[in-house]
Amino acid sequence: MDVLSWVVGIAVMVVGLALSIGLHEVGHMVPAKKFGVRVSQYMVGFGPTLWSRTKGETEYGVKAFPLGGYVRMVGMMPPAPEGTRRRGGFFGQAIADARDASVSEILPGEEQRAFYHLSTPKKLVVMLGGPVMNLIIAVVLLFVILVGIGQATITTTVGAVSECTPTSTTSAGEPVCGAGADPSPAAEAGLQPGDEVVEWDGAAVTSWEQLSGAIADTPDQQVPVVVLRDGAEVPLTVTTSQRQVPVTAADGTAKVDASGQPVTETAGFLGVTPTQEYVPLPVSSVPSETWAMVSGTASAVATLPVRIGQAAVQAFTDEPRSQDSVMSVVGVGRIAVNAVQAEMPVVTTLQFLLSLLASLNVALFVFNLIPLLPLDGGHVVNALYEGAKRQLARVRGLPRPGPADVARMMPVAYVMFAVLVGTGAVLIVADVVDPVRLF
Repeated sequence: MDVLSWVVGIAVMVVGLALSIGLHEVGHMVPAKKFGVRVSQYMVGFGPTLWSRTKGETEYGVKAFPLGGYVRMVGMMPPAPEGTRRRGGFFGQAIADARDASVSEILPGEEQRAFYHLSTPKKLVVMLGGPVMNLIIAVVLLFVILVGIGQATITTTVGAVSECTPTSTTSAGEPVCGAGADPSPAAEAGLQPGDEVVEWDGAAVTSWEQLSGAIADTPDQQVPVVVLRDGAEVPLTVTTSQRQVPVTAADGTAKVDASGQPVTETAGFLGVTPTQEYVPLPVSSVPSETWAMVSGTASAVATLPVRIGQAAVQAFTDEPRSQDSVMSVVGVGRIAVNAVQAEMPVVTTLQFLLSLLASLNVALFVFNLIPLLPLDGGHVVNALYEGAKRQLARVRGLPRPGPADVARMMPVAYVMFAVLVGTGAVLIVADVVDPVRLF
């Protein structure tokens, strides 16, 4: 089972991640081609190419490591403005090389197909297409989770009947039937798995919360009950027993007395466990859940340096790794494996894995909007700057400025790339040494 769990969990996350990345790049490629930009490559993954095929003017392929992807749009960076002096040093050379590489991709006679010739609105559509595609994927997944599958809801239908009234409990809280234990009130009254409790002590039952509260409020009492069995109402009479249960505060914590001992109270006991079914939520729940996920992820990204530091400290010290700790792809994969190993109902496992993929796509959406190169948000900021400069020139009656000199931001891109690689390595090590445990 462990080997199968690893295979299933890893396969789900690798395929899900690859599809998410692939569709992200489709979000860039389709509008770019629509606007006439020549797209020379569409690749999912990094590293050595495992497979590729050229169709039309674009090479489509898959690379060895599905941790990213790219579309190569010709002319991402314009030539150096006239009169620009070539700078020395590492970053100066990086800027010049980036310009030369971008210009060299433009075929003779296709200068107008370069990306830098697009208008500001078209550049925004192309660069936002990828993150928006991830957001759409997340919305579709949340629709399946909330509307298609639904919310797990405890029902008033009996799932199991306890054979006896427990005389004690295990350390995990499981009931233990000692020698000579009395039959449970439910078993003695003739309740059966599949019975739906529709009435308790003369009052109609509409929810498990209502029923469990009514049972607790009637210890050692004879209570008339009506159940629905095979489509017919069956009247029964149960005589509840009593048990001591811990008293909890409003926040769910157990109350204790002056000596530190748990405070208990007498409650009624019936001896049944309910069934659980999935109730589809309304479509209106999808936007609110999407917003909650996006805003929560944005808050996490805003504090990412602090959260990465916390993850590193927790991984390499005795401090336990928190369940809401930031994770790498390796950590997410381990969570998927743990979900399969947990032996939950198939529907519950499916819903959890889909939720994990939805969260991953929201993270891709939010993270790619960070306004720094090489992320999409960096190109969005440059397009907005270019558009604002052109509008200002038009208002002032000045000549139309040329494209924004994106190559000058290459030093930022290199630094950002180094930061991404470094933080990714830290999180991968943390997820191997001390992974987040949800199960």
